[in-house]
Amino acid sequence: MLVVILETQGITKKFGGLIAVKNVSLGIKEGDIFGLIGPNGAGKTTFLNTIAGVYGPEEGRVTFQGQDVTGFGADKVCHLGMARTFQIVRSFPQLTALENVMIGAIFGTGKPGTRPAAEKAAEMLDFVEFPMGHDIVARNLNTIQLKRLELARALATDCKLLLLDEVAAGLTPGELNGLITLVRKIRDRGITIIMVEHLMKLIMEVCDRIAVLYFGEKIAEGNPDEICNSEVVADAYLGEKYVL
Repeated sequence: MLVVILETQGITKKFGGLIAVKNVSLGIKEGDIFGLIGPNGAGKTTFLNTIAGVYGPEEGRVTFQGQDVTGFGADKVCHLGMARTFQIVRSFPQLTALENVMIGAIFGTGKPGTRPAAEKAAEMLDFVEFPMGHDIVARNLNTIQLKRLELARALATDCKLLLLDEVAAGLTPGELNGLITLVRKIRDRGITIIMVEHLMKLIMEVCDRIAVLYFGEKIAEGNPDEICNSEVVADAYLGEKYVL
């Protein structure tokens, strides 16, 4: 029997008079790769931020691994086993790649000592196939390299649920194929994934289920074939039915 690792019930997030997310309910099963798509401004990143503790919802509830985490801060949510990457890549520019990932290892697991953290960081950099030396300073990395670095840092927290926010942006076709393989490798480590993405090739090839947000509301949910054949999704987002 598959276990629901994350459940949201009626999540609503407002900024003043703007309703960014409205009454969104989802159930993410353990081991799934779950896609979240929709046009710009649909509320996808805001929804991730609400799950991850960056924002608290005005209405609704978030349950993670059976625990009500509604309103928990991002630090506490991370300690419980949820990590994320960001649409705009964030790093500690003065630190090396290894030191950046060590921060994730120390903070996420709560284990003291630099040697275990360094070993974990090196393992994760190798796992994501970080293309540069571990001692390179982060300010010298380009956006694609920083995305791999941020992904390694998130994984170093020993997360059970990984939130990916447009991790494929700017990739070449060859890099995209490598990312598809990597996302599947992450799932094979027992990590559940929720990914926000505009690149349909990635979403349709790797996701088990997909939800579509439109002006903050969920307008569809299903497997890739169901989403591709949805008239509602075609009208609101894809423009036409997507061919798998």
